[in-house]
This record gives sequence, structure tokens and C-alpha cells, in this order.
Amino acid sequence: MTSPDLPAELRAALNARLEGLSRSDAASRAAVISQTYREGGGSGTIKSETDALAYALARMPATYAAVVASLNALTEIRPDFAPASLLDVGAGPGTATWAASETFSSLQRLTLLDANSALRTLAQELFRDSARLNDVSYLLGQAGALLAQAEPADLIVASYMIGELSDAERAALAEALWSKTTDTLLVVEPGTPAGYARIIALRARLIAAGAHVVAPCPHDAACPLVAPDWCHFSQRLQRSRAHKQVKGVDVPFEDERFAYVALSRAKVAARPSRVLAQPDVGKVEIAAKLCTADGVVVAKIPRRAKADYAAARRWRWGDAV
Repeated sequence: MTSPDLPAELRAALNARLEGLSRSDAASRAAVISQTYREGGGSGTIKSETDALAYALARMPATYAAVVASLNALTEIRPDFAPASLLDVGAGPGTATWAASETFSSLQRLTLLDANSALRTLAQELFRDSARLNDVSYLLGQAGALLAQAEPADLIVASYMIGELSDAERAALAEALWSKTTDTLLVVEPGTPAGYARIIALRARLIAAGAHVVAPCPHDAACPLVAPDWCHFSQRLQRSRAHKQVKGVDVPFEDERFAYVALSRAKVAARPSRVLAQPDVGKVEIAAKLCTADGVVVAKIPRRAKADYAAARRWRWGDAV
């Protein structure tokens, strides 16, 4: 499993660009950018090198952790998956590319697409000293137009980007993403009800187009959850000193909530159930909410079943079991 914390090579590249950066200025810029994203806006407020760096300090660690957690779930179900090509759509500072590179040593051709020139410049600076990523292709422009020209890829990742689009734009992008996917498409969104709704809509559209779910769902049927419940997961990551300063916090860790779906051209033979919430461990039994091939159930494992109880004690939110 790939670590959810930023790789040393990326941390060093970020730290090299912090010299002379005012932490208070970066914190205020990051706050404005984060507020814009929470209100449904895009990356238009990121216009300068300082804006891009402030955004990367504030959001790159959590985004990286969520993408890695999603890729780990994918590789757990398909341990033989070895993509040779990656297409990172809405790439920003290159977060998903770093995550995919750490997860898959098989990657040889990496292409990034984004419309924000400041984020593209930062990404290229962060890649420059990387042995594996200093020769990636980063195309600047709108995702839809660039996708039409892009080469198909074994793995396509769209992380934290479809929320910036209208319903019609999302539908068109989903089809464009799938048309360029030779094997697997991963889409990651914030773990909010709205983020989950976007994932579910894309999931349904692409299943109708012939896609099969690899993770997190153990089936290709409609999501069995009923509002106000929604499917999302959590990944803990450590905060660096700079990360804490930009965030204006003292807590040394952060829990990123995210929703995701990994879709494949090929149907997966056997998909395990998924733990949908942290299990309730009691003295008599463990109660665990699971998404199964037959729907959502609350599994109860009695303490007297010693082996099963011991195994269930190790279950964590998001695990495949």
C-alpha cells in the first residue's frame, strides 16, 4: 500500500520554494481559495505563483492522501493492474500524477491537462528535480477540448475537478473521459453529500455505457444508500509545519473526507464487501455497516466467534472485507 503522506521528493521540492514566502500571506490567500472552492467556484482565483504555492501547501497533502487511498483500494481489488500510461485531467499542481507515480512503477507515459497556467507552472517546477516525472507532458487548456486531442490512456484520473462543472458539462466530460479510457477511470470528489451525488451520477452514466465498478462498490447495481446517508471515506494524513502554518492550526494531523469510484472496461470476478463506517466494537459483539453484493447490511460478529471477532476488530472504515 502506498503511504498517504507526500513523498519525500515532493516535500523537498515544495520546501525549496518556501524560502521568502510569508506564511501569513500564504494563509490568507489559501483561505480565499478554499472559500471559493467550498462555494462551488473553480481555480480562477489562483492567478500568481504565490497563489499556486499557497493552494499547494493548503490542499495538496489532503488531495494526495485521498487519491492514494482510492488507488490503494483499486490495487487491493486488482493487484495485477500495471498501467503504462496515465492521463491526469484537471491536474492542478500535479497531485494525482505524483500519487499514481508512487503507486504504479509501470507508468511510462504521463500526460496532464488543466486550464490554470499558474498551477501548471508550479507543477512543472515540482517535477523538475524528479527522476521519474521530469519528462511528463502538461497541456494547458479546457479539459473537454484537450481530451478530444489526447491519446487514450490505461489509467485516467479526474480528482476534485468535476464539481467545477455544470450538470451538462459533467455529463459530457464523463463520456469524454470514458472514451479515452483503455482500462480504468478513477474519479475522486470531496466527501460531502454533493460530492457523492456527482460520483453517483457519473457512475450510473458510465455503467450504462458498459463500465464495471472496481471500487468501492462490490456491485454494478444502483447505490443502495438512502438520503440523508451518503457513501464517503476518510484518510488521515500528517501535517508538516508549513501545512499547519498555512491552515492556521496546531493539530499535527488532518482527516480528509472523500468520495470516489474506480471504473474498469473489464468486469472484476470477485469484489469484497466494503466497510461504510467505523465499526462499533462492543463487549458482546462488533457491529459493522457493510455494502455487500446484496445491498447494505449491518453485520454483527459475536465475541464467542473468536476468530471472526478478532478479524473484525481490525476492520476500518473504507476497508474491503
